[in-house]
Amino acid sequence: MDRTQTPPPSTLAPRRLIAAGTTRHHAGRTITVRATAVGVTGTITRGGAR
Repeated sequence: MDRTQTPPPSTLAPRRLIAAGTTRHHAGRTITVRATAVGVTGTITRGGAR
């Protein structure tokens, strides 16, 4: 069985979170939230045809 060689944790480059977000659909509305190192943004929109 072959194994992928992964360098030890001390030699890996540090990682940083760029952005994280979520989208939810509830009661005909869409709620979107996005968080970055700078801040948090969000929107609530009405779903369906306009």
